[in-house]
Amino acid sequence: MVDMVEDETAFYTKAEQYWQDVAPTVDGMLGGYGSISNVDINGSKKFLQRFLGEGEGKTGAGCALDCGAGIGRITKRLLLPLFRTVDMVDVTQEFLDKAKTYLGDEAKRVDNYFCCGLQDFQPESGRYDVIWIQWVIGHLTDEHLVEFLRRCRGGLRLGGLIVVKDNVAYEGVVLDEVDSSVCRDLGLVRQLAQRAGLQVVCEERQENFPEEIYQVYTLALR
Repeated sequence: MVDMVEDETAFYTKAEQYWQDVAPTVDGMLGGYGSISNVDINGSKKFLQRFLGEGEGKTGAGCALDCGAGIGRITKRLLLPLFRTVDMVDVTQEFLDKAKTYLGDEAKRVDNYFCCGLQDFQPESGRYDVIWIQWVIGHLTDEHLVEFLRRCRGGLRLGGLIVVKDNVAYEGVVLDEVDSSVCRDLGLVRQLAQRAGLQVVCEERQENFPEEIYQVYTLALR
């Protein structure tokens, strides 16, 4: 990835500018593929629920963090139904402003709206049962992703879980000049998680997505 991103500042600035021009809608959040939202949420819920509850290997349902939260599609459909409170972090203030109306009455259970790039975000120590990171790791350089995942480790409660759900390339790293992001192959994602001191405890491919888009994998990390 170092060869692809020669100017780190430009890489982040271009991405911020791209998202500033995206409509604050579900379709905008999903790059025109709003129709896949239900399939995505249902797959995520099935994946996550196996870790919630009491006993060994389970995590609590107190507080979750939605990273790259946008207008709160995942917060509304996945996290708020399963957790008592949620925090949201996104680089685009307009999306977070929209979330307050998009979430409706349930917005009162969102404790914090953080406007910040993940490369600079510091999760509060020991706050979260689950940190959900979806369709956003491609906006971080390898080094910043490793550092961010390390900080997320520190943000977990005892028994907590980090979940990464994202596009996966078939081989190597693919640069998207349009939104200034990269798509990594699954082996590289695993390597970067391991560098952050995390282990993959569960991994699965999202089924029933359109054939023309990237394959999507969900990884549970501890």
